[in-house]
Amino acid sequence: MPELAEVEFYRRRWNPGLGHVVTEVRLHPKASVFRGMDPIEIGRRLIGATLRSSEAAAKQMLFRFTAADTTPLWLGIHLGMTGELSAQPTGYTPAKRDHLVLGQAGRSLVFSDARMFGRVQIAIGKEEPAWWTEIAPAILSSAFTVEAVSIFLQRRGRTAIKPVLLMQERFPGIGNWMADEILWRAGIHPKRLAGSLAPSEIKALHRETRRVAEGALKIIGAADTIVLPDPPKTWLFPHRWENGGKCPKTRAPLIREDIGGRTTCWSPGRQKL
Repeated sequence: MPELAEVEFYRRRWNPGLGHVVTEVRLHPKASVFRGMDPIEIGRRLIGATLRSSEAAAKQMLFRFTAADTTPLWLGIHLGMTGELSAQPTGYTPAKRDHLVLGQAGRSLVFSDARMFGRVQIAIGKEEPAWWTEIAPAILSSAFTVEAVSIFLQRRGRTAIKPVLLMQERFPGIGNWMADEILWRAGIHPKRLAGSLAPSEIKALHRETRRVAEGALKIIGAADTIVLPDPPKTWLFPHRWENGGKCPKTRAPLIREDIGGRTTCWSPGRQKL
């Protein structure tokens, strides 16, 4: 599933459309990505609208439009597991997995989602929609403090730390690979109960969460490449997928196991239970 950095990477793919008017909207009205919305209404609203700006938060994106009558429009996109955005040539013919195509002069902005776990939402008016403003404070914001993390861990003290890191109400944008990376760097075993962490371990967890988020945004989120780039070999990321993968620090074999319903990778030499 796309995480914080991958969401930023895909958001930037629609940047060529900034400042341009939507002249045509093509969509699959029965696609589940429009659940809870009227896709025909989405299409009607977006025709003639100008794309003004966009941003990413957690695992979501927000695209700001101004309708032809100057009404503010807010288009929200969640990539789910297999979603992605792309900018295609004018006159692009949508494939089966392309559920929303915004035609502009010189390009087509496309949202694709093969498995349709993603979502498209729209809101109208001057106020940002609740589904955007209610996202938890960003990991790189001043609100993401050691104290806030400590309180959250204590409230979920009987849960293994790995699934706790995936809880979006405190760790927005953190997904499976980023959680493994954070725990590996902090030297914390993924099965440790959240409430068992010492103050020094909580500080390390907080520090590495911010460092992994910042590094991933620089390496992946800001990349101007066609394919998502991988972090360097000094990270756990390139090794966690390999059968027989080895820890970049200890060179000992890594272990993979299901924890909290998610495949988890850790280094037994660094992360003691």
